[in-house]
Amino acid sequence: MKNPMLSVLSFLLDKIFIFIKLKSNCTSVTDRNGNKYETSLFARGDLLEVPRTLFVHFGIYLGDNRVAHLIPDILPVISHNKTSVKKVVTNKRLIAGVLAKVASVRVDIVQDFAYGGDIIINHMDQSISNKPLSGEEVAQRAEKLVGTTSYSLLWNNCEHFVTYCRYGIPVSLQTDKFCEIVKKIIRDQRSVLISAALGLALTLCMGIGPSTTLPCFLFTFTLWMAS
Repeated sequence: MKNPMLSVLSFLLDKIFIFIKLKSNCTSVTDRNGNKYETSLFARGDLLEVPRTLFVHFGIYLGDNRVAHLIPDILPVISHNKTSVKKVVTNKRLIAGVLAKVASVRVDIVQDFAYGGDIIINHMDQSISNKPLSGEEVAQRAEKLVGTTSYSLLWNNCEHFVTYCRYGIPVSLQTDKFCEIVKKIIRDQRSVLISAALGLALTLCMGIGPSTTLPCFLFTFTLWMAS
């Protein structure tokens, strides 16, 4: 059985390799400051990707330097100030949105969507079996979904949004890859032994009581039954 830790390392290295490869093949054009993009390269309905270190952010190009994308954001839920909501989503707003499981499908200019990163065009066409819909239909689907929505890191993220708009099926290749790695770790019986050892050590250090013993037991039992 393949070591799950090696799988995690392979996953991270694969992400870094893709990031470097996509960056070298990037078709976007930026100015000297790196905050302007040649929008003539984009067509309405294109799927845009911005590779980050460990993940990729996705959006649908609507034309006229506008991109629709799903992003975690707490502000639309707690404020009705449209001026504040329209501002670029900060990291604090994003993290709070992830924790509260709320997001927005919003329209931003290309520069704000990319946030200084390189943009890849329609790269997922090579990985999804469904043929892309027409550019106009893709853009219209994205426009209809603009507004506040629920958010899930695994089940309803920005990749689900763009794949639904462009291919008609909400899927996330990043989520699938992550879940496969987690399954391998859970199925590895060594994980059970490690969790049992950590649980025993925690119990001895903090004392034997329901608040410590029960969670450790349940976690170890769950791993054992899943292995």
